[in-house]
Amino acid sequence: MRGIQTQKTQIRSQVFEEIARLAYEGWDPVKFHNLPYKIVTSEDAQYRDNVFVKREIVSERLRAAMGLSLRHFDQYESRLAGIDASLVDEKYYEPPLIDIIKFACNRCPEKRVWVTNACQNCLEHPCKSVCPKGAISITNTGSVIDESKCIKCGQCVNACSYHAIVKQERPCKAACGMGAIRSDEHGRADIDPDKCVSCGQCLVSCPFGAIIDKSQIFQTITCIKSETPVYAVVAPAISGQFGNLSMAKIRSALKLLGFADMVEVAEGADLCTVEEAHAFLDEVPEKMPFMATSCCPAWSVMAKKLFPEQAKCISMALTPMVLTARLVKTQHPNCKICFVGPCAAKKLEASRRTIRSHVDFVLTFEELNAMFDAKEIHVSDLPEEEYRTRASGDGVGFAVSGGVAKAVQNVIREMGKGEVKVASAQGLADCRKLLTLAKAGKYDGYLLEGMACPGGCVAGAGTIAPINKSTFAVQKESVTRDNQNSPWNSPKINDYLEALEILEHEIGLEGET
Repeated sequence: MRGIQTQKTQIRSQVFEEIARLAYEGWDPVKFHNLPYKIVTSEDAQYRDNVFVKREIVSERLRAAMGLSLRHFDQYESRLAGIDASLVDEKYYEPPLIDIIKFACNRCPEKRVWVTNACQNCLEHPCKSVCPKGAISITNTGSVIDESKCIKCGQCVNACSYHAIVKQERPCKAACGMGAIRSDEHGRADIDPDKCVSCGQCLVSCPFGAIIDKSQIFQTITCIKSETPVYAVVAPAISGQFGNLSMAKIRSALKLLGFADMVEVAEGADLCTVEEAHAFLDEVPEKMPFMATSCCPAWSVMAKKLFPEQAKCISMALTPMVLTARLVKTQHPNCKICFVGPCAAKKLEASRRTIRSHVDFVLTFEELNAMFDAKEIHVSDLPEEEYRTRASGDGVGFAVSGGVAKAVQNVIREMGKGEVKVASAQGLADCRKLLTLAKAGKYDGYLLEGMACPGGCVAGAGTIAPINKSTFAVQKESVTRDNQNSPWNSPKINDYLEALEILEHEIGLEGET
């Protein structure tokens, strides 16, 4: 759970911090090999079979943090196997981005309904009355469910006044809106690569910490230490992630890490807003029945996998991350770009052939926080510096569900083109329902917004703050921009069209969904 320090989040933080420290201090194979013993110091297994298993799990996490794939344990392979390929200042993710450490999986039941010892063996027995399959019988000790008849509908769960019947589902599978989690022959969780869109919701939902994602933290720091300037482009969801801190302090902290400067992706969001507003007016309904936003890569990939005919209705506008990166590289041609955000799927987006020349690294807020810890930077203690932004409040609002559609609506309204009907969905399960209805013609003439994470980007797999607090922080920052700080109350059409024309002239604006 985001914002709660648990055994799982503590281990993840330690792993990222140690890799960051190793990158800053200089690669040492002996130190790397000994890191599992530094992180797991107690002889107590602490929720694992034994301390040796726990150390091997940490070893796999360390390898993933270096950008390496999991080892195959049918034969001996060193902890350092393949490590030379990661000791570079530029490395793209090799599939799969998200994977499961099999011997860390608890083999959770996929789905079951069962009677707990809270059953009072009451007179009414509504559980038996509502069961459509006659799966419940009554004994002297209480209700009993016949697993062979039970269809897991949950009606008995809702009927019990004592809440004595519970419905359990494997957490990673329940969180996956793509149905990509299945069981292997040993009952362990397995990811279907043909269905997975790398949203990362399974990763944050697994209470056993068995699911991992690869990182570029070592390569990013290696590049920072070189003579190549590395710019951090930060996602709007950063508001509230490191406490109640200003963007000026976050910028100062990033510079202390070695970044050349910080640029807000909200500026790219404003560019995206204007482009999508014009595209919607030009193409709906003449060229396509509806238009869907393009900023969430997991939503876009889901559409391509499950709704290939409707996928053409997704806006061809580049995502705010890419637009911001391209804008910075027109100003600083020899620089490298590191996107810092909440999203695991952005790592996959940045690996695409058409994107990788513009976005060089992707780090999550979780990984950035580990870099602060490794350098012993206390962001809240840094002095305030002068900082001005061009990004609008609407651009900041991209981070919460409904924010993208709202921004496009505002621009179209400013253009005097009337109101736009919108519909939005958050979480891939609801996104699938939205596109199913759109396919049936229920949303003709609409602007559709899809966010893979429930709540929007503030609930991404790489966030570290409670989702409700992050949402409030983003909304507060958005209002503050509109009322005080930003010279832009909303994306100014003429100015942003000029910027889009510059980008189109310099490097092209071909879309990638």
